[in-house]
Amino acid sequence: MPPEIRIIGIEGLPEIRPGDPLAKMLVDAAKRQKTPPQSGDILVITQKVVSKAEGRLVKLEDIEPSGFAKSIAATYQKDPRQMELILRESKRIVRMDMGILITETKHGFICANGGIDTSNLETSGYAALLPEDSDKSALAIKRAVKRLADAEVAVIISDTFGRPWREGCTNVAIGVAGILPLIDYRGQKDPTGYLMRASILAVADELASATEPIMGKLNRIPAAIVRGYDYPKGNGTSRSLVRDPTHDMFR
Repeated sequence: MPPEIRIIGIEGLPEIRPGDPLAKMLVDAAKRQKTPPQSGDILVITQKVVSKAEGRLVKLEDIEPSGFAKSIAATYQKDPRQMELILRESKRIVRMDMGILITETKHGFICANGGIDTSNLETSGYAALLPEDSDKSALAIKRAVKRLADAEVAVIISDTFGRPWREGCTNVAIGVAGILPLIDYRGQKDPTGYLMRASILAVADELASATEPIMGKLNRIPAAIVRGYDYPKGNGTSRSLVRDPTHDMFR
């Protein structure tokens, strides 16, 4: 048989709330639709439901914006409380233009608005923050799936990032467990005998992106199973996906 992979959306989950047992809810939903997790699967979960389950929600009316946040908000016609949250969740501002703040988060990710999001929240007036430690979250879910379904899976927590020089957004991995997020082809020869010197594949990002057409933004499918891919197993972390500043040509 030629190589193939299958992507299975996990449907039927209710609105996730702080404290919910997310791993159990995902396993139960997958079982109900007769696609229970199997060893060798990769479970890709959107950041938003992980943040909800972990209580990473902030009530905007409780935020007192600083003078700097107010000035940014006035310039770009934004909510000053949301600007304040972005500043609190960021290590530095990379660029401010066209009403968008590109920042480096405390995790090291460079993305729009510090990863702060107000979409797909059941109650208005709240904002969702990124998980405190997405790798730790992914590992906890991986261990729970093993316990609940007796399945050894990898877990990727995904989020939607924009891309320099390209229109549109794509999903990337911001947390991983049980998978090496990079495949390094350097030093290997291609079929023609050419020695590869720079080829490193961000396989965790590619898997995260592959699930987005199934999960979508409006489909209420917060997770998907990737089945049939022989992924590189190991104790990887999302930190290896963040380019070292000494090798970053665009800082």
